[in-house]
Amino acid sequence: MRRRNFIAFLGGAATWPLTGSAQQAHAVRRIGVLTGLVEDDKESQARLAAFSLELARLGWVEGRNVLIDYRWANGDPVRAQAQAKELIALSPDVFLVGGSTAMRALGPQTDTIPIVFANANDQVATGLVASLAKPGGNVTGFAGAESLDVTGKHLEILKEAAPSVDRIVIVFGPGSSLASRSDILRRLESAAAEIGLRTIQAPVRDVAALEGVITALGPAPGDALVVMNEIFTVTHRKPIVALASRYRLPAVYPVRPFAVDGGLMSYGSNVTEMYRGAASYIDRILRGEKPADLPVQQPTKFELVINLKTARALGLTVAPSLLARADEVIE
Repeated sequence: MRRRNFIAFLGGAATWPLTGSAQQAHAVRRIGVLTGLVEDDKESQARLAAFSLELARLGWVEGRNVLIDYRWANGDPVRAQAQAKELIALSPDVFLVGGSTAMRALGPQTDTIPIVFANANDQVATGLVASLAKPGGNVTGFAGAESLDVTGKHLEILKEAAPSVDRIVIVFGPGSSLASRSDILRRLESAAAEIGLRTIQAPVRDVAALEGVITALGPAPGDALVVMNEIFTVTHRKPIVALASRYRLPAVYPVRPFAVDGGLMSYGSNVTEMYRGAASYIDRILRGEKPADLPVQQPTKFELVINLKTARALGLTVAPSLLARADEVIE
């Protein structure tokens, strides 16, 4: 597959000084990158650009002492398997894996090739790591927000932005096989019940199915959406946001790109920072450290982004107290 040149601007980094350890490298190292996102998606580009920039800062300059092979699953688990085989055939020194879909595709390679993941969950539940503090094997990385309890916060800010909400439609995609999904749903439903909200689960295979769920419910003024953080929802975020707008449904989304693309608000971890952190782990592995000795990192910073333009279109007046807590307000 032709690798996109979206990070071509990094070419100037070839003149950056290498760190002392990198200068001692005698061979060009190889990194295989598999992400679940779509190749042309601006969020995918931003994450991988951050990864490459951090690698360069650490002394790994593409074309000089490292080769990076990129593959995109485009949100498709079957495609992820095919792309994983292509990367394996290239015999990289280490993998960067973005998202749970890509992680499942490369999981069987953990005996032979180190893997650093970004924004992936359930690695303990699936046995790929023994524990977060001591992975114990050939896999480590940066877990997604689902490893922490952020469900109550989603409901809190949604109710604060739209006080009339009394029924929540929980949107998630097909076949993610997240071991933690049932637990997340239980926590979400429990948190909703505590503040008097009814919940409806909406597992959908495509955006048309989501529209079918919404129309079947007969959307009322008290309805709202909570969108889970999965490869399906992220890769289909624009049509999901468009549906919420068409049916005038307030919604809270898991990551910033939803709000940038017109969603009411998002609350979640900064995934781009995870990719930057993954570069630091790959640097350490290339210099001789073992994944078993690098603890799995959990998110420590969460961002609240509010789209005021969308709020006005929905007839909502966002409370000044909520705006004051936002990390970013889109006018």
